[in-house]
Amino acid sequence: MLKLIDGKAIADRIKDKVTQQIYALKGPRPNLAIILVGEREDSKLYVALKEKEAVKVGVDTHLYRLEASSIEKDILSIINFLNNDEVVDAVLIQLPLPDHLNTSKIIEAINPAKDVDGFHSAHPDFVVSPVLASVEACLDEIKFSTENKKACILYNSEIFGSTIREMLLKRGLEVIDREKMEQADLIVSALGEPHKIKKEMIKKEAVLIDIGITKVDGKVLGDVDFEDVKEKASYLTPVPGGIGPMTIAYLFYNVWQIFKHKNKIN
Repeated sequence: MLKLIDGKAIADRIKDKVTQQIYALKGPRPNLAIILVGEREDSKLYVALKEKEAVKVGVDTHLYRLEASSIEKDILSIINFLNNDEVVDAVLIQLPLPDHLNTSKIIEAINPAKDVDGFHSAHPDFVVSPVLASVEACLDEIKFSTENKKACILYNSEIFGSTIREMLLKRGLEVIDREKMEQADLIVSALGEPHKIKKEMIKKEAVLIDIGITKVDGKVLGDVDFEDVKEKASYLTPVPGGIGPMTIAYLFYNVWQIFKHKNKIN
Protein backbone atom coordinates (compact mmCIF):
# COMPACT_ATOMS: atom_id res chain seq x y z
CA MET A 1 0.00 0.00 0.00
CA LEU A 2 1.35 3.41 -0.99
CA LYS A 3 2.63 5.58 1.85
CA LEU A 4 3.15 9.33 1.53
CA ILE A 5 6.32 10.99 2.82
CA ASP A 6 5.17 14.04 4.79
CA GLY A 7 7.62 16.68 3.59
CA LYS A 8 5.65 19.46 5.27
CA ALA A 9 6.16 17.92 8.72
CA ILE A 10 9.90 17.54 8.09
CA ALA A 11 10.08 21.11 6.76
CA ASP A 12 8.22 22.53 9.74
CA ARG A 13 10.77 21.02 12.12
CA ILE A 14 13.63 22.64 10.22
CA LYS A 15 11.95 26.04 9.82
CA ASP A 16 10.90 26.20 13.48
CA LYS A 17 14.52 25.92 14.59
CA VAL A 18 15.74 28.51 12.07
CA THR A 19 12.92 30.93 12.91
CA GLN A 20 13.62 30.76 16.64
CA GLN A 21 17.31 31.50 16.08
CA ILE A 22 16.69 34.40 13.68
CA TYR A 23 14.14 36.09 15.92
CA ALA A 24 16.45 35.69 18.91
CA LEU A 25 18.94 37.98 17.13
CA LYS A 26 16.92 41.12 17.87
CA GLY A 27 18.90 42.87 15.14
CA PRO A 28 19.60 42.79 11.38
CA ARG A 29 18.05 39.82 9.61
CA PRO A 30 19.56 37.52 6.97
CA ASN A 31 19.14 38.76 3.42
CA LEU A 32 18.63 36.55 0.34
CA ALA A 33 18.81 37.71 -3.30
CA ILE A 34 16.93 35.59 -5.87
CA ILE A 35 17.59 35.74 -9.61
CA LEU A 36 14.77 34.46 -11.85
CA VAL A 37 15.37 34.25 -15.60
CA GLY A 38 12.46 33.54 -17.92
CA GLU A 39 8.82 32.57 -17.48
CA ARG A 40 8.85 28.87 -16.58
CA GLU A 41 5.72 28.25 -14.52
CA ASP A 42 7.44 25.82 -12.15
CA SER A 43 10.29 28.27 -11.51
CA LYS A 44 7.91 31.18 -10.89
CA LEU A 45 5.88 29.05 -8.52
CA TYR A 46 8.95 27.97 -6.54
CA VAL A 47 10.19 31.55 -6.27
CA ALA A 48 6.78 32.75 -5.06
CA LEU A 49 6.75 30.04 -2.40
CA LYS A 50 10.25 30.98 -1.27
CA GLU A 51 9.30 34.65 -0.95
CA LYS A 52 6.17 33.77 1.01
CA GLU A 53 7.95 31.47 3.46
CA ALA A 54 10.85 33.91 3.91
CA VAL A 55 8.50 36.37 5.59
CA LYS A 56 7.47 33.71 8.13
CA VAL A 57 11.04 32.63 8.88
CA GLY A 58 12.45 36.14 9.18
CA VAL A 59 14.61 36.30 6.04
CA ASP A 60 14.51 39.42 3.84
CA THR A 61 14.42 38.71 0.09
CA HIS A 62 15.13 40.71 -3.06
CA LEU A 63 13.95 39.34 -6.42
CA TYR A 64 15.76 40.12 -9.68
CA ARG A 65 13.62 39.13 -12.69
CA LEU A 66 15.07 38.91 -16.19
CA GLU A 67 13.59 38.06 -19.58
CA ALA A 68 14.18 34.56 -20.98
CA SER A 69 16.13 36.20 -23.82
CA SER A 70 18.59 37.86 -21.41
CA ILE A 71 22.24 37.49 -22.35
CA GLU A 72 24.90 36.03 -20.11
CA LYS A 73 26.64 39.37 -19.65
CA ASP A 74 23.57 40.91 -18.01
CA ILE A 75 23.18 38.06 -15.52
CA LEU A 76 26.88 38.08 -14.67
CA SER A 77 26.65 41.83 -14.07
CA ILE A 78 23.86 41.33 -11.52
CA ILE A 79 25.78 38.54 -9.81
CA ASN A 80 28.86 40.74 -9.58
CA PHE A 81 26.76 43.50 -8.00
CA LEU A 82 25.29 41.07 -5.46
CA ASN A 83 28.70 39.57 -4.69
CA ASN A 84 29.89 43.01 -3.64
CA ASP A 85 26.74 44.10 -1.82
CA GLU A 86 27.44 43.84 1.91
CA VAL A 87 23.72 43.77 2.68
CA VAL A 88 23.19 40.56 0.67
CA ASP A 89 24.20 37.45 2.61
CA ALA A 90 23.15 34.77 0.11
CA VAL A 91 22.45 34.48 -3.62
CA LEU A 92 20.10 32.02 -5.35
CA ILE A 93 19.88 31.37 -9.10
CA GLN A 94 16.52 29.72 -9.81
CA LEU A 95 17.17 26.69 -12.04
CA PRO A 96 16.85 25.59 -14.75
CA LEU A 97 18.08 28.54 -16.78
CA PRO A 98 17.11 29.01 -20.46
CA ASP A 99 19.04 26.69 -22.80
CA HIS A 100 21.14 29.43 -24.41
CA LEU A 101 22.80 30.27 -21.08
CA ASN A 102 25.86 28.53 -19.63
CA THR A 103 24.53 27.42 -16.24
CA SER A 104 27.88 26.23 -14.90
CA LYS A 105 29.59 29.52 -15.79
CA ILE A 106 26.81 31.53 -14.12
CA ILE A 107 26.84 29.41 -10.96
CA GLU A 108 30.63 29.67 -10.72
CA ALA A 109 30.36 33.47 -10.93
CA ILE A 110 28.63 33.59 -7.54
CA ASN A 111 30.83 34.34 -4.55
CA PRO A 112 31.08 30.81 -3.07
CA ALA A 113 30.56 32.26 0.41
CA LYS A 114 27.11 33.45 -0.78
CA ASP A 115 26.12 30.33 -2.76
CA VAL A 116 22.97 29.25 -0.90
CA ASP A 117 22.25 26.32 -3.24
CA GLY A 118 25.63 24.68 -2.69
CA PHE A 119 26.25 24.22 -6.44
CA HIS A 120 29.47 26.27 -6.66
CA SER A 121 32.55 24.03 -6.88
CA ALA A 122 34.06 25.87 -3.89
CA HIS A 123 30.93 26.27 -1.78
CA PRO A 124 31.45 26.12 2.02
CA ASP A 125 31.15 22.72 3.70
CA PHE A 126 28.34 23.99 5.90
CA VAL A 127 26.12 24.61 2.84
CA VAL A 128 24.38 21.58 1.31
CA SER A 129 22.09 21.79 -1.72
CA PRO A 130 18.49 22.08 -0.40
CA VAL A 131 17.24 19.60 -2.99
CA LEU A 132 20.02 17.17 -2.11
CA ALA A 133 19.34 17.55 1.61
CA SER A 134 15.61 17.01 1.01
CA VAL A 135 16.09 13.82 -0.97
CA GLU A 136 18.43 12.47 1.69
CA ALA A 137 15.97 13.39 4.44
CA CYS A 138 13.23 11.47 2.62
CA LEU A 139 15.39 8.36 2.28
CA ASP A 140 16.34 8.59 5.96
CA GLU A 141 12.71 9.11 6.97
CA ILE A 142 11.61 5.83 5.35
CA LYS A 143 14.86 4.04 6.27
CA PHE A 144 15.50 3.22 2.62
CA SER A 145 18.00 0.38 2.24
CA THR A 146 20.38 0.93 -0.67
CA GLU A 147 21.83 -2.59 -0.76
CA ASN A 148 21.60 -4.01 -4.30
CA LYS A 149 19.19 -1.23 -5.27
CA LYS A 150 18.98 0.79 -8.47
CA ALA A 151 18.05 4.44 -8.87
CA CYS A 152 16.99 6.54 -11.85
CA ILE A 153 17.11 10.36 -12.03
CA LEU A 154 14.94 12.42 -14.38
CA TYR A 155 16.03 16.04 -14.75
CA ASN A 156 16.41 19.03 -17.05
CA SER A 157 19.20 20.75 -15.12
CA GLU A 158 22.62 19.14 -15.54
CA ILE A 159 23.92 20.60 -12.27
CA PHE A 160 20.98 19.14 -10.38
CA GLY A 161 21.32 15.76 -12.08
CA SER A 162 25.04 15.41 -11.41
CA THR A 163 24.65 16.49 -7.77
CA ILE A 164 21.88 13.97 -7.05
CA ARG A 165 23.75 11.26 -8.95
CA GLU A 166 26.88 11.77 -6.84
CA MET A 167 24.86 11.59 -3.62
CA LEU A 168 23.05 8.39 -4.63
CA LEU A 169 26.31 6.74 -5.68
CA LYS A 170 27.83 7.62 -2.30
CA ARG A 171 24.86 5.98 -0.60
CA GLY A 172 25.64 2.76 -2.48
CA LEU A 173 22.97 2.85 -5.17
CA GLU A 174 23.51 1.89 -8.79
CA VAL A 175 22.33 4.80 -10.96
CA ILE A 176 20.77 3.66 -14.24
CA ASP A 177 19.72 5.53 -17.40
CA ARG A 178 16.15 6.73 -17.79
CA GLU A 179 15.62 4.20 -20.60
CA LYS A 180 15.80 1.51 -17.90
CA MET A 181 13.58 3.35 -15.43
CA GLU A 182 11.22 0.39 -15.00
CA GLN A 183 14.09 -1.44 -13.24
CA ALA A 184 14.65 1.31 -10.65
CA ASP A 185 13.87 0.81 -6.95
CA LEU A 186 14.12 4.58 -6.51
CA ILE A 187 13.08 7.28 -8.97
CA VAL A 188 13.95 10.93 -8.41
CA SER A 189 12.12 13.16 -10.88
CA ALA A 190 12.56 16.90 -11.44
CA LEU A 191 11.17 17.38 -14.94
CA GLY A 192 8.34 19.82 -14.32
CA GLU A 193 6.12 17.73 -16.63
CA PRO A 194 2.75 17.11 -14.93
CA HIS A 195 1.75 13.45 -14.48
CA LYS A 196 4.55 12.27 -16.74
CA ILE A 197 5.25 9.16 -14.68
CA LYS A 198 2.67 6.37 -15.01
CA LYS A 199 2.42 2.93 -13.43
CA GLU A 200 3.67 1.11 -16.53
CA MET A 201 6.93 3.08 -16.27
CA ILE A 202 7.84 1.98 -12.73
CA LYS A 203 8.86 -1.14 -10.87
CA LYS A 204 6.49 -2.63 -8.29
CA GLU A 205 7.18 -1.18 -4.81
CA ALA A 206 9.32 1.62 -6.26
CA VAL A 207 10.02 4.69 -4.13
CA LEU A 208 9.14 7.90 -5.97
CA ILE A 209 10.72 11.23 -5.01
CA ASP A 210 8.75 13.82 -6.99
CA ILE A 211 10.51 17.19 -7.24
CA GLY A 212 8.58 18.35 -10.30
CA ILE A 213 6.05 21.11 -9.76
CA THR A 214 3.72 22.65 -12.33
CA LYS A 215 0.60 24.78 -12.01
CA VAL A 216 -2.23 23.68 -14.31
CA ASP A 217 -5.66 25.32 -14.18
CA GLY A 218 -4.96 26.61 -10.70
CA LYS A 219 -3.78 23.22 -9.40
CA VAL A 220 -0.22 22.34 -8.43
CA LEU A 221 0.82 19.02 -10.02
CA GLY A 222 3.92 16.86 -9.79
CA ASP A 223 5.70 14.68 -12.33
CA VAL A 224 4.04 11.55 -10.88
CA ASP A 225 0.44 10.65 -11.64
CA PHE A 226 -0.60 9.79 -8.08
CA GLU A 227 -3.89 8.10 -8.94
CA ASP A 228 -2.24 5.97 -11.60
CA VAL A 229 0.74 4.73 -9.51
CA LYS A 230 -0.85 4.46 -6.05
CA GLU A 231 -1.46 0.71 -6.32
CA LYS A 232 2.07 -0.01 -7.53
CA ALA A 233 4.55 2.34 -5.78
CA SER A 234 5.55 1.90 -2.12
CA TYR A 235 6.42 5.50 -1.14
CA LEU A 236 5.79 8.86 -2.77
CA THR A 237 6.49 12.49 -1.95
CA PRO A 238 3.16 14.22 -2.68
CA VAL A 239 2.83 17.41 -4.70
CA PRO A 240 2.09 19.72 -3.04
CA GLY A 241 3.35 18.90 0.45
CA GLY A 242 6.42 16.81 -0.29
CA ILE A 243 9.81 17.95 -1.55
CA GLY A 244 8.72 21.56 -2.15
CA PRO A 245 8.34 22.58 1.51
CA MET A 246 11.54 20.73 2.40
CA THR A 247 13.74 22.44 -0.20
CA ILE A 248 12.46 25.81 0.96
CA ALA A 249 13.15 24.90 4.61
CA TYR A 250 16.70 23.78 3.81
CA LEU A 251 17.20 26.92 1.70
CA PHE A 252 16.53 29.09 4.74
CA TYR A 253 18.65 26.79 6.88
CA ASN A 254 21.52 27.54 4.47
CA VAL A 255 20.80 31.29 4.52
CA TRP A 256 21.01 31.16 8.30
CA GLN A 257 24.27 29.17 8.24
CA ILE A 258 25.83 31.68 5.83
CA PHE A 259 24.63 34.60 7.97
CA LYS A 260 26.00 32.99 11.14
CA HIS A 261 29.45 32.38 9.66
CA LYS A 262 29.60 35.85 8.13
CA ASN A 263 28.72 37.52 11.43
CA LYS A 264 30.61 35.02 13.62
CA ILE A 265 27.49 33.96 15.53
CA ASN A 266 27.81 30.78 17.58
